[in-house]
Amino acid sequence: MNGEGIFTITQWNEEIIKEKCEQVKTVRASVVQAYEGDMKGEGHVEFIMSYKSGVSACFVGFEEFIGVIDGRRGTVTFKHDGTFKDGVASSTFTAVTETATGELSGVNLSGNFTSSESGKANYSFTEQGNE
Repeated sequence: MNGEGIFTITQWNEEIIKEKCEQVKTVRASVVQAYEGDMKGEGHVEFIMSYKSGVSACFVGFEEFIGVIDGRRGTVTFKHDGTFKDGVASSTFTAVTETATGELSGVNLSGNFTSSESGKANYSFTEQGNE
């Protein structure tokens, strides 16, 4: 099964963990995202970001998604690995094994998103083993 849609960032709180010099820093970002499309619901994400400059960063994070995927209700945790460059954030994500609950139990999703500074992102995913 494949899916796609859009999410919108509804909250973004960022705090500096360590600042090495101007614009080179490590931050923690707590983010809430509202999903539309083949995923419907809300994601709560904790990102750790390493800014290389004011316009470039790499990040990792964990997201707790709560909602419906392909008509199945439950929760699942995603692991993110991404970059931010030239105003565009992109990430690959995978479901963390054995973190899904409800009708999503056993789900094995992987996907990606690409966003801009507008606070919206296009996502797509593939479910492994259930095609």
